[in-house]
Amino acid sequence: MRVALAVSLATGVLCCAAHQGFAYDVAPVSGGGAVKGKVTFSGTVPMRTVLPTKDEKICGGPRKEALIKVNADKGVQEAVVSVQGIAKGKAWPAAGKTPAIDNKDCLFLPRVQVVPAGKLAVVNSDPVLHNTHGFYDKRTAFNLALPNQGQSIDVELQRPGVVRIECDSHGWMLGWVHVVDNPYYAVTDESGSFEIKDIPPGKYSLVVNQEASGPVIQEIEVKGGQTLDLPLELKK
Repeated sequence: MRVALAVSLATGVLCCAAHQGFAYDVAPVSGGGAVKGKVTFSGTVPMRTVLPTKDEKICGGPRKEALIKVNADKGVQEAVVSVQGIAKGKAWPAAGKTPAIDNKDCLFLPRVQVVPAGKLAVVNSDPVLHNTHGFYDKRTAFNLALPNQGQSIDVELQRPGVVRIECDSHGWMLGWVHVVDNPYYAVTDESGSFEIKDIPPGKYSLVVNQEASGPVIQEIEVKGGQTLDLPLELKK
């Protein structure tokens, strides 16, 4: 229930930002600033119990999993940090391979990723059937049966927001694809740290999303040639 509520809130934050009436344009950034920081979580880490009911040779046995990856210094890994409200600025990262989410060992890899609107390759690396199902909140984004090992199917994700990924054949599998409408984002590393550079000077909303907590939103002012250093704590 907590995960579903957090995703609903996070999806709403991103979708509202995406529909403020402007599209993102690439333009030179003169005298840009930056924001960096560390995302932390205090208190008891929420857990879930995984009880595989089939394909245990591939999927493993019963286990408990942390819903927030927290290190000994309270740093949160795989939180998505984004700057909302930027109408134009730096170019998107150079295009490479189509972003992909892989069903491997009955896990989604990567578990959390950020992609621009466009194609996503859905891959099955396991020798078992996976039915990969993506949702914007309760609305289906795609629903694919992948019965063959090595199979890959491209889907289109054109709407910014958080896409929750499930497997209808293995109900404990969960992944998260954050579709963004500007390139000002980062995923926290193992220490919980992030940095976003080349931000045009101005006032924006900084949003931190993590699937097991509500989103953290902080208003910021970026000044040319300066770096904001922010502590950001996830809410229980």
